Amino acid sequence: MTEGVATPGAGWRRADGWVGKKKGGGKGRRSGRRAVGEVAMVDDAEFTSYYGRPIIKAPVWKSPDVPLYLFLGGAAGTSAILGAMADLSGRPALTRASRLVAGGGSIASVVFLVHDLGRPERFLHMLRVIKPTSALSVGTYILSPFSAAAGATAAVELLGWFPRLKRFGGLVSALFGGPMATYTAVLLANTAVPSWRAPHEQLPFVFAGSAMAAGGGLTMIFTPVAEAGPSRKMAVAGASIELAVVHRVEHDHGIVSEPYHEGRAGQLMRAAKACTAAGAGLTVVAGRTRLGAVASGTLLAAGSLLTRFGVFDAGMVSARDPKYTVIPQRERMVARENGHVPTVTR
Repeated sequence: MTEGVATPGAGWRRADGWVGKKKGGGKGRRSGRRAVGEVAMVDDAEFTSYYGRPIIKAPVWKSPDVPLYLFLGGAAGTSAILGAMADLSGRPALTRASRLVAGGGSIASVVFLVHDLGRPERFLHMLRVIKPTSALSVGTYILSPFSAAAGATAAVELLGWFPRLKRFGGLVSALFGGPMATYTAVLLANTAVPSWRAPHEQLPFVFAGSAMAAGGGLTMIFTPVAEAGPSRKMAVAGASIELAVVHRVEHDHGIVSEPYHEGRAGQLMRAAKACTAAGAGLTVVAGRTRLGAVASGTLLAAGSLLTRFGVFDAGMVSARDPKYTVIPQRERMVARENGHVPTVTR
């Protein structure tokens, strides 16, 4: 076996005279592997990226437009489902409140989306084709019929016209309500943003639970307590789902879970969990009183809104910092070399 000795300034040297140098000018990871018997002069440099620049391009989506779009769309989707259930079960006050929340939320979400796009015609351009492999394209064809049906139903509800059309529109919007509440999570997880992509299995459940808490909370505010039973049940169930799955997002994905704990995103997520837990608890304890319903509904809606802002901010932080891209890549590489299948890839 050829013995290796260290040589100052050169890297490492074998006994036969071969000299190896650390590549990359000291910036980055040493390329290649050492031969048998080689002795490293220095520890392997920790790789970040070229001059610390981001490796992936952060999404151009803007705050607060996109988080508000995520929140309003989710709340509108679950409210539409509540409205259809209330209509079929004979709860006119809950039906009216749910339809108005669904219609108002859907229209407002489209407004924020178009504002983020910059030019209204960009939204219309997305309707020219449908690509089943594109979450954005499929989402456009969820948002469009949902907002049209929910908006029309809310309009005829306010005007008191065409009762049969109201029921039909309510059923159509309810049909798209579930996908409307969750497709945005699929859209985020389908990007290369580390803190969105890694929890791709949990994010749809986070958004679904958050949307249920928001829809139930908002309709509780505007519905007499005698008819708001379905809203209370949906709100408590949604809050429980959200809190349970958010815990997994924050702890099950190694370093890419870190942005959910730190900085502004961490503050938003902690505030969201506090509002959601307090709102759910107050719903159980005092949701059958008018004051309790308003207070708990407000807390649940605030918690849902803060969750969307927190998830959005965490993803943007992970896109801008190269370590959240590089370290998981190196872990997957080591796992493959050791014969293990990485659990964070799809």
